[in-house]
Amino acid sequence: MMKIKTFFRVIFFAVIILVSGQAGAQTSTDTVSTEGVVFGESEPVATDNVTATDSLNKDTSAVVPTTPQVPAGASGQGDGSLWGIFILGVIGGLAAFFMPCIYPMVPLTISFFTKRAETKGKGIQGAVIYGLSIVVIYVALGLLITALFGPGALNELSTDGYFNLFIFAVLVIFGISFLGAFEINLPSSLVNSLDAKSESKGLLGIFFMAATLSVVSFSCTGPLIGGIILNVANGAVMGPAVAMLGFSGTLALIFMVFAIFPGLMSSLPKSGGWLNSVKVILGFVELALSLKFLSGADLAFGWEFLDREVFLAIWIVLSALAGFYLLGKIKLPHDSDLKNVAVPRLLLSVIVFAFTVYLIPGLWGAPLKVISGLSPAMGTQDFVLTAGGTGSASAAHPGSKKYSDLFHKYTPHGIDAFYDYDEGLAYAKSVNKPVFLDFTGEQCVNCREMEQDVWSNPEVLKRLKNDYVVISLFTDSKEKLPESEFFQSAILKTQVNSVGKKFKHLQATRFNTIAQPFYVLANTSGEKMVQPSGADFNVESYIRFLDSGLAAFRK
Repeated sequence: MMKIKTFFRVIFFAVIILVSGQAGAQTSTDTVSTEGVVFGESEPVATDNVTATDSLNKDTSAVVPTTPQVPAGASGQGDGSLWGIFILGVIGGLAAFFMPCIYPMVPLTISFFTKRAETKGKGIQGAVIYGLSIVVIYVALGLLITALFGPGALNELSTDGYFNLFIFAVLVIFGISFLGAFEINLPSSLVNSLDAKSESKGLLGIFFMAATLSVVSFSCTGPLIGGIILNVANGAVMGPAVAMLGFSGTLALIFMVFAIFPGLMSSLPKSGGWLNSVKVILGFVELALSLKFLSGADLAFGWEFLDREVFLAIWIVLSALAGFYLLGKIKLPHDSDLKNVAVPRLLLSVIVFAFTVYLIPGLWGAPLKVISGLSPAMGTQDFVLTAGGTGSASAAHPGSKKYSDLFHKYTPHGIDAFYDYDEGLAYAKSVNKPVFLDFTGEQCVNCREMEQDVWSNPEVLKRLKNDYVVISLFTDSKEKLPESEFFQSAILKTQVNSVGKKFKHLQATRFNTIAQPFYVLANTSGEKMVQPSGADFNVESYIRFLDSGLAAFRK
């Protein structure tokens, strides 16, 4: 499932560290109209080839299908992806419940239903309506985002440098807010207005009480909701709505259960300083994940200052600070005095420090598969310590291939790849080897996941290095083409003026998708031999995919 896999890995640490979770992003490029074409990072897919003529250099009506076919799962809308998004929302809902803006309101809310209900049955009915109202409010927010941006707009924005800088700034502000520097609140007039309406009798009053909860808790839930939506909005079309269904459904279910069984409240821990600790730890997580967006801006603008080792150094410091905070060595605003460290808190600090130590070898080139989809590519690292000595991550490349100066740093494991379709295909013909077409992206999280988790397998790597000619085509590159190579793409509905659009046009016309990653096994004429594949993290399945291409080529 999309980039959710990497997200869950980081969230795992945050959840254990005190119940937590949120956000990243990536894929396509430039704001272009691609109606009917598949968006997002791909799941395993199957497509039919669309005949194209000279698709890299010109556009003809013959290559543009009237109704583009949608490969199953390629847009991230498969059941697995939506379930992953839903679970991410559930994790966010659990984290939100333990925030200091919501947790203390549980007794007040339960008291509201027990006092105004004439019978226990009506009290339960009111609690159910209250829960459903929470779901309606948050799902409506998810649907509104989908309606405003459309299924592909955030996908297109995700590689824009200014957009990434904006999201980086937003997450940093949220993170600093969680650390206690200031509070982010909606206007008090809105809160007072909704609170007054919640006093109304009947269903409308219950609905406005749910709306009041949503507004009052914004300072805590806003960063969580923002992080979740940013993570899923450029995947499945219904991703934001499904995420909000998981988020609000979890909150609603908790409130309904306590309203129906108020005796359970006696088993809840009392409100106290630990609630602020949850918020602070989430603040550290926000600051760490914000670097993913700064890395995106760094790639988009070509600054090259946030190399992999710089990224990891900041993560190591943030993780260590979180560990010292759990031990009570750091005290922030709104923290209560910590006279002693409870055993659970001590164990949580052990987990945080273990994660810190895990990150340290990455400064010398360790792969760090847990965060491979979030950190910059290995090729951006200036210093790598290997079994054969030391050196740069990309120093050995001859640099003679077209676009190698732009993209070689993204190619892992010493694979000798081509970065231009025509050049790679010509070489494949000269050596009579099948072609491994890798439609990828500079900011594609799933691509980095596949390269670190699957391509690193010795059997997979042996086939890619020895049996195939690898052609990696970066469809999100903003590198400008010479003006003489500009052309109008009918299927993309835009002028092709960059390297990324050039290869995106090729992918859209030949394979009717712009999903990333997207792997095609082709013969020396560029014709696909077997059904293409998307992100498939099952190594055995991926080996079978590669072997099927070799078998087809030898027939």
